[in-house]
Amino acid sequence: MKRMLVTGSSGLIGSEVCAYFHGHGWSIHGVDNNTRATFFGPQGDTRWNQRRLQADLKQFRHHELDIRDRKGALALIQELKPSVIVHTAAQPSHDLAAKIPFDDFDTNAVGTLNLLEATRLHAPDAVFVHMSTNKVYGDAPNELSLVEQAKRWDYASPNDFDGITEQMRIDQSKHSLFGASKVAADVMVQEYGRYFGMKTCCLRGGCLTGPNHSGVELHGFLSYLVKCNLEGKKYSIFGYKGKQVRDNIHSLDVARFIHAFIENPRSGEVYNLGGGRGNSCSIYEAFEMIEAISGKKMLYEYVDKNREGDHICYISNLKKMTTQYPGWGITKTLKHIFEEIHQSWLKRAAAVNVPI
Repeated sequence: MKRMLVTGSSGLIGSEVCAYFHGHGWSIHGVDNNTRATFFGPQGDTRWNQRRLQADLKQFRHHELDIRDRKGALALIQELKPSVIVHTAAQPSHDLAAKIPFDDFDTNAVGTLNLLEATRLHAPDAVFVHMSTNKVYGDAPNELSLVEQAKRWDYASPNDFDGITEQMRIDQSKHSLFGASKVAADVMVQEYGRYFGMKTCCLRGGCLTGPNHSGVELHGFLSYLVKCNLEGKKYSIFGYKGKQVRDNIHSLDVARFIHAFIENPRSGEVYNLGGGRGNSCSIYEAFEMIEAISGKKMLYEYVDKNREGDHICYISNLKKMTTQYPGWGITKTLKHIFEEIHQSWLKRAAAVNVPI
């Protein structure tokens, strides 16, 4: 049986990858220590997702390990010798990073290096997939000419219509400390591919989303927005008139691309992984979509200050991915995503007898 190691296995992408590949006959080893609860408090707790995986997946084994533990990471990969490592563990908030810079860098950059070196030493033929982020570009995408529409910002030039390509520069811009730590990890993953010939890729994610997200204010845009709508909680919009645009990709479509890459791996590759123009929306457009599904009015406040290093309009150009892997494409529409997140929050509330 093929063996896969998934870090951050209780998170959104990690848990989706575990379930997806388990369904394809893989033995899954998940690494997680619920650090999200430390970073974000009880609302960021992912133990519920760990328990779900342990109950539902017969060939799943949980490992309580912090990726900052170098000896632990080396020992685990030496023991398992997996054929694939999918690295999704991270400190994921660019707002929080400024408050905990050492934890942020040690987790995102040093933790990634620990895993890469352990893979090089003990499983050099393994495929190493790293969940990077579009924040590696910093605020450079904001330099593109934009046009203000009634409900969103959009690209002014037809040349930019399909979004940001992998050619966008990653330096000489404001990243946030989170973005900087992810740049370090991203470049290191590329370097292990190019320098050592390992099969590696970085997936520079846009808004990764889905029903198993433990969305909080500082991380998990759509999940947190839907939760606020259902609970009647006020949502805070930070700058850009609420017209800032994100492209959203369902965690299942992320897992499907990882599958495509594993079957035909490359060395030191990078991909902009998002929902593309078809799955893009502004905050105000997102409000309208959830209101139509839940029947509840969205409560919000506007804060006339954008988040540092935040993108005004970010749409992932998917051409490189679909050219190199023509069998892959987006299968979950934005409407499907909203409906699944809505149902997930209703189920979670019912499980703990909390009316919403």
